[in-house]
Amino acid sequence: MAIPHAGVVKPGTSRNTKTGSWRVQRPVFLHQECIGCRQCEYICPEGCVFGEGKHFEADLDYCKGCGLCAAVCPKQDIEMKPEENKA
Repeated sequence: MAIPHAGVVKPGTSRNTKTGSWRVQRPVFLHQECIGCRQCEYICPEGCVFGEGKHFEADLDYCKGCGLCAAVCPKQDIEMKPEENKA
């Protein structure tokens, strides 16, 4: 594949490839203090946080474990946990 000038490629290709297999930590949505602000959904760079009301989850097939969702949660209702051994 030829790389265009400046390394720009078309957006939206991450949904074609599951990338969660190399994650070292994963978000755990506790569903105890959620106020439904959707900040976790808005900040996710992969767009893999979804839900409605006060019940959100991450699609772990695409989540890279960056922790932005947990960092932005005003109620600390998302914890980052070490990824379980997949072997």
